[in-house]
Amino acid sequence: MAAPDRNVSAQTPVLAAGGIVLRGRKKPLIAVVQLRQQKTWVLPKGKLHKRETALAAAKREAIEETGRDVSVHEYLGQIAYDSGGQPKLAKFWRMEARGKPRKLMRDVQAVQWLPLSKAIAKLSRPRERKFLQRAGPKALAAAAKSKVRASLLGRLLARINYGATRLRFWRYLLLS
Repeated sequence: MAAPDRNVSAQTPVLAAGGIVLRGRKKPLIAVVQLRQQKTWVLPKGKLHKRETALAAAKREAIEETGRDVSVHEYLGQIAYDSGGQPKLAKFWRMEARGKPRKLMRDVQAVQWLPLSKAIAKLSRPRERKFLQRAGPKALAAAAKSKVRASLLGRLLARINYGATRLRFWRYLLLS
């Protein structure tokens, strides 16, 4: 029987997840967070907990690091890189910030909400800048599309509600 390979754990990637978190309706802003110890500006992300899915971790990390509740939307891609001599894989989703700001997690010093071009420039790590250059326009386009869809649906529901109110009124008059 062969001895176990001691380098297997070094080759197994550390899994992380996060989001391109947007805030605002007309011209959405993107969250970038400053890590307290390294003083670097990054996209909100972090390691998965044991038995946690990437999607659940992405949402948890975005909430903890931006201090906002978020709704999670479509998958945007991943970044693979080396971290401390070990491969790391971070998956990202588009997210929308909701509600009032809350206290940030201890590891985060600050959050800034910036337009796409300024968010790209603010990021400290070239791989994240490159990822945001590629995925940021997709996230903004998807957000704009979902806002239009929500607006159309809202108008349709309002019209249906108006029609139902008129029907109840006429029914009341006829049956009274």
